[in-house]
Amino acid sequence: MKKSLVTFLIAILWMILHSAPATAQSPQDVVTVGTGTGGPLTVVDIPVFILDRSTTSLGMDQPAGSRIQSYSIKVDYAPASAVQSVTFTRAGITTSLTPTFESSPSGAGTISLLDTFQEATNPIPFALNAPAPGNQVAHLTFTLSSSVTPGTTITLTLDPVLTQLTDQAGSGATKESVTNGNLALVSGAISITAGSGPTLSTWALILLAASLTFVAVRMRL
Repeated sequence: MKKSLVTFLIAILWMILHSAPATAQSPQDVVTVGTGTGGPLTVVDIPVFILDRSTTSLGMDQPAGSRIQSYSIKVDYAPASAVQSVTFTRAGITTSLTPTFESSPSGAGTISLLDTFQEATNPIPFALNAPAPGNQVAHLTFTLSSSVTPGTTITLTLDPVLTQLTDQAGSGATKESVTNGNLALVSGAISITAGSGPTLSTWALILLAASLTFVAVRMRL
């Protein structure tokens, strides 16, 4: 009898646990890397955005001292051989701001941008709950290699550990990261297309025109 009662209670407990509604996901701010197209030796501009959502630990709806005033954004690109050079600089709503700290370290197949701004003098003017992907804060400028093949895709992946948002003091209590569950990342890509190769410079065009003129004159002689 006791065994039947225990079995019955276990069955009831199982039904309660499995019928409970799932816990709602906490709101997340979002960092997004855009997409683009290019060909051999072309320059491709890729925008980078931050979406400031309400009720997250950092944002325009939070008290002073708890705004997004610092970010670390690390992008890994592959294949690295498809990229001749790349820079990562401020753009959009941070263009006119003066950072108290700025750095853009890079390595093989990776580049980062770290910026910190004083909230009192250089607040980042995010539009709270803006349509995705949010406000542009930076951009990546890629010069593609001469050896890239049409049809190739260069992946632009946000590092889930080193991509973070903080207040101007870098407070751990309000830091937003993938690990803390309050930051989402959207990676991008560059698609290599045919017919996007380098164009001739002005001097090259002049030289070509002169050469064709010389050939035409010689043929008439």
